[in-house]
Amino acid sequence: MTRTLGYLVPEFPGQTHAFFWRELNAIEDMGVKVQLYSTRKPPDGSCPHGFADPAIRRTHYLFPPALNVDMIKGAHPRRLARAFAYLLALRDISVRERMKVAALLPSAWSLVSHAKRHKVSHVHIHSCANAAHLGALAHILGDLPYSLTLHGDLPVYGKSHPSKMRQARFVSAVTRPLAQQIKAISPETQAPVIWMGVDCTRFAPVHGVRSRNGRFTLTTVARLNHNKGHRFVLRAMAKLRNRGIMLHYRIAGSGPEESHIKAEIAALDLQDQVTLLGSVAEDGVLNLLQTTDALALTSIRQGEAAPVTVMEAMSCGVPVICSIIGGTTDMISDGDDGFLVEQENVDQIADRIERLMNDPEMAERMGQSARETALRSFDHRKNAEKLVEQIFQAHLS
Repeated sequence: MTRTLGYLVPEFPGQTHAFFWRELNAIEDMGVKVQLYSTRKPPDGSCPHGFADPAIRRTHYLFPPALNVDMIKGAHPRRLARAFAYLLALRDISVRERMKVAALLPSAWSLVSHAKRHKVSHVHIHSCANAAHLGALAHILGDLPYSLTLHGDLPVYGKSHPSKMRQARFVSAVTRPLAQQIKAISPETQAPVIWMGVDCTRFAPVHGVRSRNGRFTLTTVARLNHNKGHRFVLRAMAKLRNRGIMLHYRIAGSGPEESHIKAEIAALDLQDQVTLLGSVAEDGVLNLLQTTDALALTSIRQGEAAPVTVMEAMSCGVPVICSIIGGTTDMISDGDDGFLVEQENVDQIADRIERLMNDPEMAERMGQSARETALRSFDHRKNAEKLVEQIFQAHLS
């Protein structure tokens, strides 16, 4: 297939990047050599996971580009002309946006040069934002084959998507609705569905450790972002509290919405029922999921696709309460292995929490079904094999 597989994740490693580390290790376990790339280093301290330091050490960062005189001389004039033609042909973008893409040219040439030196003959890019432009430009400048993964709704990842995708060997999607978005704007593009994954061996149920203090525990693991919808769970808790139903809510994550969430907790007088944990490393996430009665992720709007935290919870045999958003209807069978709720519907969220609290046997059955779904669909090793097989087939065709 390929001598060495390039694997590019923007601003790696970050708070939500545990999946990528799992996947690249699973690929290497298959005997494939992996060269890790990223656009730029993330801010110090932004990745709470234990793999942060080894990930940074083995990643080649493309910005600022490592250019020298010999590399610049090696740029073929015709290829440079084609690269500028690519920039001029981009549709529906402003002059400023076009200049931002043009600024990727040195990094694209740096990628080409590094790939040649290290015998990388294919780069898989986990993004359809500007990193996809980087892949397209590297292909133009140096015939470097590339593929992409779409992780959320296309509008979240900028514009000019047909240009990004035109020369890609394939553009995988993490859910079927996202694959349909790809085909709608680029019908000729191969768009296989390859789920993100979870280590189902590690993320496994531990029986007899939940509700140890007699109080039902609900957990959310997500960035503190407005679209993650923490406030709707808090409002549902307030409704339940007013009916005499009490529970404990643990929120793991950090982000720009923290002050607003704290204000909401205070306004609803829920300080005694909510614990803000901040960013939690992967081991801590595992402990949270193995000691919770349910997981809630009540996201809204665009951007959510196949939330890994939902997969991790299901793998741990935890019932989930999740918004109908992105690919969650592909992941969860409502009432069987979890609950799906309408976005922003506080009454539905409160009802599903109460049902889980009042019927432990139903919650146990739901958790068992969730575990079976995870083993069948979300195992990261199986999905890594699908990705490698797709790359292999792309090079044969």
